[in-house]
Amino acid sequence: MANDLGLAFYITIGSIAFIISKIILTVLLYKRWKRKNMIYEDGFSRGKMVMFRSPLLQSLTSDVFLKKTLKLSNKDIIGAGGYGTVYRLTINETMAFAVKKLNRGPPDRDTGFERELEAMGDIKHRNIVNLLGYCTTPYYNLLLYELMPNGSLDAFLHGKARESKILDWPTRYKIAVGAARGVAYLHHDCIPHIIHRDIKSSNILLDQNMEPRVSDFGLATLMEPDKTHVSTLVAGTFGYLAPEYFDTGRATAKGDVYSFGVVLLELLTGKKATDEAFLEEGTKLVTWVKGVVEERREEYVVDNSLVSCPVDEVNKTFNIALMCLETDPSKRPTMAEVVKMLEQIKSDKL
Repeated sequence: MANDLGLAFYITIGSIAFIISKIILTVLLYKRWKRKNMIYEDGFSRGKMVMFRSPLLQSLTSDVFLKKTLKLSNKDIIGAGGYGTVYRLTINETMAFAVKKLNRGPPDRDTGFERELEAMGDIKHRNIVNLLGYCTTPYYNLLLYELMPNGSLDAFLHGKARESKILDWPTRYKIAVGAARGVAYLHHDCIPHIIHRDIKSSNILLDQNMEPRVSDFGLATLMEPDKTHVSTLVAGTFGYLAPEYFDTGRATAKGDVYSFGVVLLELLTGKKATDEAFLEEGTKLVTWVKGVVEERREEYVVDNSLVSCPVDEVNKTFNIALMCLETDPSKRPTMAEVVKMLEQIKSDKL
């Protein structure tokens, strides 16, 4: 009888131990699953938060920023691209930012990642979107930018914003000059010089005064540090890429100039770089415009929503665009020269 009781006792203890071990294993597996699927209460517990000096951030603590960021969802998305998703981060009624959530790559890509971000944070220009800070975590990286209330040039020319407000010529000219100044600053005034690699209308953002700000500079280098010069991946967007890029795979300053020329054509024509109107012909905006020029019918390319615009200013801007779009990169002007030519259009009238 005593032996039976002892056996029962050990069986009971063994069963309890087995159940406890099962519970512990289940909890551990669940926690591992949560980490793997990024469902966790404190996603920044092993992360690093860095805020650069900015008047916008004087009243914003890291704790508030992190808590707000954890609540971001699909309804907060304001943009997306090859390098990640952009969210609107609202802190309070008077403070909001743009947060780019970068796709996390292999560990070796993170070599020098923070050093590149520090360099990007030092770049300040009225026509460039300022990087205000960043957060690195084991799962993803976040970049904090100023929020541009008027969205992108692409939205105004081709999206829903066009339905509510047509850009007049003075505004288009201001955007052209400001964007050119921003790119020229990256090319000529930054040390080391920065090649943007993806200049397009969706990467030209507009502040509350419709002043243009060039965005996404440095991201190509940041995300592909070992492929800065020659890349097996496309550095840029079809319709904006210079023709020599397809032969060399090399991103250059003159390639940026070509892309900027496409943006000028968008401002002048109101058409997309790869507009649906060209799909049946298997062509793109640049090819279409050059064809019209050969036929000496330039007046047909100007956006018909531009009413009573100064013909001489439009023609001069059109000629600058064609210079930027020269097939031979050596014949294209530098961005510093583009800025001077665009500024000269107005100064000629003084």
